[in-house]
Amino acid sequence: MTVQFTSAKKIAEKVMNNEPVAILDVRSKEDVENWHVEGGSVELHNIPFNKIEESSEEINKLPKEKPLYTMCAKGNTSKKAAAYLQDQGFENVISIEGGMASWSEQLEPVKIGDLKSGGAIYQFVRVGKGCLSYLIESNGEAAVVDTARMTEPYETFAKEHSLKITHVLDTHLHADHISGGRKLAEKVDAQYHLPPEDADEVVFDYEPAKDGTTVEVGNAKIKAFYSPGHTIGSTSFIVDDEYLLTGDILFIESIGRPDLAGKAKDWAQDLYETLHERYDNLPKELIVLPAHYGDIKEMNEDGSVHKKLSDLYDQNDGLNIDGEERFIKRVTENLKEQPNAYEDIRKTNMGKIAPSEDEQKEMETGPNNCAV
Repeated sequence: MTVQFTSAKKIAEKVMNNEPVAILDVRSKEDVENWHVEGGSVELHNIPFNKIEESSEEINKLPKEKPLYTMCAKGNTSKKAAAYLQDQGFENVISIEGGMASWSEQLEPVKIGDLKSGGAIYQFVRVGKGCLSYLIESNGEAAVVDTARMTEPYETFAKEHSLKITHVLDTHLHADHISGGRKLAEKVDAQYHLPPEDADEVVFDYEPAKDGTTVEVGNAKIKAFYSPGHTIGSTSFIVDDEYLLTGDILFIESIGRPDLAGKAKDWAQDLYETLHERYDNLPKELIVLPAHYGDIKEMNEDGSVHKKLSDLYDQNDGLNIDGEERFIKRVTENLKEQPNAYEDIRKTNMGKIAPSEDEQKEMETGPNNCAV
């Protein structure tokens, strides 16, 4: 019997649409615990492939009445697992092409809302990494914020909606994923913007995203708002006085970590001032749009990730730590493991090294760990 295949994109669409998905991940238990397909409707099973022939009891627990998708690291072992299960009597088992490497690269656009000035803002959800990027469009023009390494989805979206991408912006020098900002800007002949405080070591030209400067996209206005703490240059963007793009400073259920350049205590103080002074002085009706989410539970029913700033001041634990000293202690101790290959990712985003496409994929393997 021939093995059936499906794409990681189709699995991502099912997850975003809350459609039931049963997955058998045949990687090691450690790898699966560290990083796996998540979703409110995902039924996850784990049988390492090197133990599958001795796991008849676990195999008997797998669903036979609905499609069962097999997952591995890069798509080779999942094919073997699917073939083995077919031999065991499973008739509807499907191998996910490209495995977790492909899962990591899927971007799904979700409309967040219309702009007061006309146009709209869209969130691109990288469901396999928890990364969030944005496209703001107005009057035939568009800007992309915190672009993922894979630039094709933005280009395709712009083409389908008859948009010209004129500006590409990064909220900070990323350490968890490779920015596609410069690449996209060069491909579409747009201006690339980066906070100057994060650009001391970059080896390319850029347009400084200085505090208070405004980028116009059609009739929409994108204002830079300096908000250090995750990095020294971290800068938020306020779109039409309605949306607050917070980068890796503020998430829905957590706050950014200050330690990815070895300056945790110094940047923790900046983070405190940003969250408890700079942000606290902003209108609380602003809709917060972060650059990451940490848990699938942070997604709204439509697959988007956002909340009002007022809600976060009520509900986000990181915004409710009493006192600067306690705050600094909390955000500098007991931090999660740092993102995979984060030092090389930072160097890549500075333009200091130019890894191959395969090397870039490997560098981005694993979950994002940008939150405290």
